[in-house]
Amino acid sequence: MTKKILKGLGIFLLVTIIVLAAAPFIFKDKIKAMVLKSINENVDATVAFADVDLSLLKSFPNANVTITDLGIINKAPFEGDTLLFAGETHLKMSIKELFKSENETMNLQSFRLKDAIVNVIFNKDGIGNFDIALKDDEEKKDDPESKPFNLSIQNYEIENLKMAYWDQGSNIKLALNELNHTGKGNFAEQKLDLDTKTTTKLSFDMEGTNYMKNVALSLDAVLGIDLDKMKFEFKDNKALINQLPLEFNGFLQMQENGQLYDLTFKTPTSDFKNFLGLVPEAYAGNINQVKTTGEFKVEGKVAGEFTETTIPKFNIEITSKNASFQYPDLPKSVKNIVIDTHIINETGLMNDTYVNLDQLSFTIDQDVFNAKANVRNLTENALVNAELKGTINLANVTKAYPVQLDKPLTGILKADVTTKFDMKSVETSQYQNIQNSGTMSLTGFNYEGPEMAKPFQINKTSITFNPNQIKLNEFDAKTGSSDVNITGNLDNFYGFLFKNQVLKGSFNLASNKLVVSDFMAPTTTTDDAGKKATEAVKIPSFLDCNLTAKATTVVYDNLNLKNVSGNLAIKDEAVTLSNLKMDIFGGNIGLNGTVSTKTDTPKFNMDLVLNAVNIAESFTQLDMLKSIAPIANTINGKLNSTIKLSGDLTNDMTPDLKTISGDLFGQLLNTSVNQQNSQLLSSLSNNVKFLDVSKLNLNDVKAALSFKDGKVALKPMQLKYQDIGIELGGTHGFDQKMNYDVKFDVPAKYLGSEVTNLLSKLTPAEQQKIESVPVTANLTGSFSQPNVRTDMKQATTNLATQLVKMQKDKLVNQGTSALSNLLGGDKATTNATTTDTTKTTPTPKEQVKDGVKDAVKNLFGKKKKDE
Repeated sequence: MTKKILKGLGIFLLVTIIVLAAAPFIFKDKIKAMVLKSINENVDATVAFADVDLSLLKSFPNANVTITDLGIINKAPFEGDTLLFAGETHLKMSIKELFKSENETMNLQSFRLKDAIVNVIFNKDGIGNFDIALKDDEEKKDDPESKPFNLSIQNYEIENLKMAYWDQGSNIKLALNELNHTGKGNFAEQKLDLDTKTTTKLSFDMEGTNYMKNVALSLDAVLGIDLDKMKFEFKDNKALINQLPLEFNGFLQMQENGQLYDLTFKTPTSDFKNFLGLVPEAYAGNINQVKTTGEFKVEGKVAGEFTETTIPKFNIEITSKNASFQYPDLPKSVKNIVIDTHIINETGLMNDTYVNLDQLSFTIDQDVFNAKANVRNLTENALVNAELKGTINLANVTKAYPVQLDKPLTGILKADVTTKFDMKSVETSQYQNIQNSGTMSLTGFNYEGPEMAKPFQINKTSITFNPNQIKLNEFDAKTGSSDVNITGNLDNFYGFLFKNQVLKGSFNLASNKLVVSDFMAPTTTTDDAGKKATEAVKIPSFLDCNLTAKATTVVYDNLNLKNVSGNLAIKDEAVTLSNLKMDIFGGNIGLNGTVSTKTDTPKFNMDLVLNAVNIAESFTQLDMLKSIAPIANTINGKLNSTIKLSGDLTNDMTPDLKTISGDLFGQLLNTSVNQQNSQLLSSLSNNVKFLDVSKLNLNDVKAALSFKDGKVALKPMQLKYQDIGIELGGTHGFDQKMNYDVKFDVPAKYLGSEVTNLLSKLTPAEQQKIESVPVTANLTGSFSQPNVRTDMKQATTNLATQLVKMQKDKLVNQGTSALSNLLGGDKATTNATTTDTTKTTPTPKEQVKDGVKDAVKNLFGKKKKDE
């Protein structure tokens, strides 16, 4: 009997499990339809989700519905903006709810939102993107069949939500990150107590200025909720801002035109530890171990309506009296701390809010610092009035407060400044409306940090606050082996400080020695694979200033530049160089151009003028010139040149040779050639016997080069060697491979003894017809391993053939003349021959024979070796 019962129970359990496992497939389409119906009947937006899953096993005896990747996209006037995206949305209900008909309302017990993003936007017209609910008529509102889901919720949970709020009209931005929130209460009742727990991190920006960044907030509160009146009352609560405790009392009530507030809040204790609690723990350390005296209190009252035109009136008081603190492991304490601050609105109009910092003072050792300020007309055109007076020994900061620095600060900061200005004048650069007076100085300042290439030392700097300008009287500093002294004016310091504007000014810089690498510290980054990469140096985007510079010596890379002077305009992450002059390589260089770091790869565009620079030095020490003209290191002398070039810069701000392009035009002065420095010139001399490269006359020779894509082209240039004309042209690459042609216009006398002997057979008039012979040398290979080919042998052979032909033609002409005399001799010749009986006169036949014999002998009678 027992076995039958157990067997029946097992079968029942098996059937139950099968039903629970199969149910999701049975009810899935129904749940999808219910979700879609609920969305479509309530929301005027584009809604999509990846899938809807149903599980009965996970939360038995309840059903769990999971909506994956739920997205709500706004329609006009926020077309395409994402209002909500949720990775997972979990709905929990009783299993029996699944068996209700299509027109019956399903009751939800709880929901959970995970990994969600919410974007709330108010445009400049005051319209919010969250107002997507369909405007139902009264009949539809009262129709239960139009409500697929009914909220009889007992609890809910929001996990890891990110919320962004942006009011475009007032330019206010608020962000909540890592928001986690839970609530427990019976929403089936019209009045309930909701037990909530909330943690998040708050960031707040207004008018482009950040006031809070990732400030930790937490609130554990019991809210008394009246759903009929939409009233929320704080009954029992505990809040923390960072580690500052606050308690709330009062209520918030939703109204048709806004919200009604009646709240008071205060710190539950008056211990000065409350003030340290405002500072993030990463910067304040363990405040429980800090020894404090005195008090710190925050009290406030908020009462009134929040509507489109009004805000609640409020009075917030932050005070501290006779306070001090000392950390247990630090030698110094901060004493005589007085804080007296009020933030007040008495009218309910936002612009009437004002802030009074009536006193802020403290003492470290014997150094006393005081400040006070007030800000009015907060939203339309803030009016600021402030005073700073006192001394701070920066070395004592780290001895009194646990500031996390790799190296401690040193230096004495002194200030005695008053200022009065309005934000509209700051925005529009109406500096005449800004009233400043006083001075500020810093001496003996030392700083080391990863962003600095070398430790930075400010011996002394002083600033004068004039009525409408801030004047830098002195800035005497050193870093590495460099020294700088700067004076000048800052035109819009407040615009830079308060309105995120670029910093404008004009400065004069003087230096005895300026080593560029002392100021350049490229940052290193680590990619996803863990590899470290060096980022290029960036010109700051916040600078818009002009700099007139003079330096006795500037060290750049391996170059020592002397008597450097010029103007630099820094703007939009670029430097424009004007009239930059320097002495180097025994001459001087003038430079104009730009360097920009706005793109990921820095770029440059330069015009250079080289005046009487030493050729061998400049083309040996500058990699760029060395690549453009490798042969120049064999030339002793001076060079005048203009160079136009552009390209990319490497991360250490030197030209990337693979990318440069441009033109070079140069004129050589007082030059000589040292062929021993060049394998190419030695090979050329060995292959062209009549050329002694060391005796080449290069004075006043002009050369024109163009370069692009790693290749250099030399425009054909004319040279002269004794009475030989030379034309040189061709190309080579930055990889040193070359293809050049050297064309010689060679007088025939330089082409060997064979040609010389043949020339001697000609009359002077005939020799003048053979003025010169073209000879070409082709240079290939590389500058260190050249291949030299000439057509010297062919040119000599061609000339010899021409000379032999000329000689042959001459002898044939002589034989023809003799034969003509034989056949048609005049009588005078005959009579002379017959009457002279004392001489043996050749007969005409003999004369012809002898003439032909001589001609043949002259033509073919050379010795074998001459052939």
